[in-house]
Amino acid sequence: MNYCQMSKDALAALQAELCGCYDKILEKKLSLDMSRGKPEKQQLEITEDLLKAVSSNADCYTEDGTDCRNYGIVDGIPEAKKLFADLLEVGTENIIVGGNSSLNLMYDQVARCMLYGVSKDATPWCRNGKNIFLCPVPGYDRHFCICETLGIEMINVPMTSDGPDMDVVEELVKNPDVRGIWCVPKYSNPDGCVYSDETVKRLASLAPASSDFRIFWDNAYCIHDLYDESQPLLNIIDECAKAGNPDMVYEFTSTSKVSYPGAGVSVVASSKANIDYIRGIMQFQTIGHDKLNMLRHVKFFKDADGMRAYMKKHADILRPKFEAVLEMLEKELSSCGVATWSKPRGGYFISLDVPAGCAKRTVELCSGAGVKLTGAGATFPYGVDPEDKNIRIAPSFPPVSDLLSAMEVLCVCVKLAAVEKLLSK
Repeated sequence: MNYCQMSKDALAALQAELCGCYDKILEKKLSLDMSRGKPEKQQLEITEDLLKAVSSNADCYTEDGTDCRNYGIVDGIPEAKKLFADLLEVGTENIIVGGNSSLNLMYDQVARCMLYGVSKDATPWCRNGKNIFLCPVPGYDRHFCICETLGIEMINVPMTSDGPDMDVVEELVKNPDVRGIWCVPKYSNPDGCVYSDETVKRLASLAPASSDFRIFWDNAYCIHDLYDESQPLLNIIDECAKAGNPDMVYEFTSTSKVSYPGAGVSVVASSKANIDYIRGIMQFQTIGHDKLNMLRHVKFFKDADGMRAYMKKHADILRPKFEAVLEMLEKELSSCGVATWSKPRGGYFISLDVPAGCAKRTVELCSGAGVKLTGAGATFPYGVDPEDKNIRIAPSFPPVSDLLSAMEVLCVCVKLAAVEKLLSK
């Protein structure tokens, strides 16, 4: 029955029943972790042959004879640039290949803009009186942490099923202090939406008041489909060029959830002018990233189609987990009227909305029962969810049996928090 339609007496009786269920859960002394979108052990083990891809001194050379054991090549070996250029459908001149973390590349790029500006003729952001980023919410907590750490103010932009609310974005970029926007365009973190063609085109066609406004396009899940039918996403670099804004976007991706999160390869793609400028600054920051690791990835995956085919192995591991979570939510919460959730076709997360004012309490109850979730509010700038209702579910790390146990706890806690809230009115 819909809890919102129940009498106070019925709610009080339900609360007692749920408290009894919660007490029984406490007796189990669980210790389960759904706090981050980490690949599980089985996903890491399917990449074992990557470790053998470079197995002797003779394997350490690129096609042009460059010795990957030595110094040099700031922007990545040619074979790796071609692999990722093909994956992102850009030219090799539009690519820099880095180390294992695209988050590192994103942080560095924001820091470069702060210290040096977006081009040699631009004012460094740190010399502006104020810098603002637009943050589609719910969104990725680590994006928000970059801004907070570097002193950049953030403004929430509501997410829709097609991406950020573009009416809001187009209005906000009229402010000359707005320097950028964070975007996770495919299987967005945490709600799993894919930006529509219209949204991509409107982003590419923005006419911001600030000439150094930039789109930070974190295409982390570009090949992370759970099902055979991949949801298409327009090429933002092409669209920006068509709209006369070729320098307005930086695109990022990595193999963090393709090969090894701690030993993968990351990429930034942009216009040639932007790439040349970034490379010029990078040469004073590093002599080059791990070229042997780049070479391993090229030898292992062969090409972009090889990467896409390989991702079906990940999908086979992840899909049952996502389906188990969605089935549990449907079974336990669909008739209660106290929760809604996303149903992603890819990516790493499920977004759960509980009644306003109940997310923190739900996470607190789960923690007390031995189930660790991403902190309530983490999907919003400064860790503040204005309505205190969003919870990010990360199904990837626990085995299915533990995942089902964790979801049983979560559903009980959602119900209990919702009943408490209704009784308090």
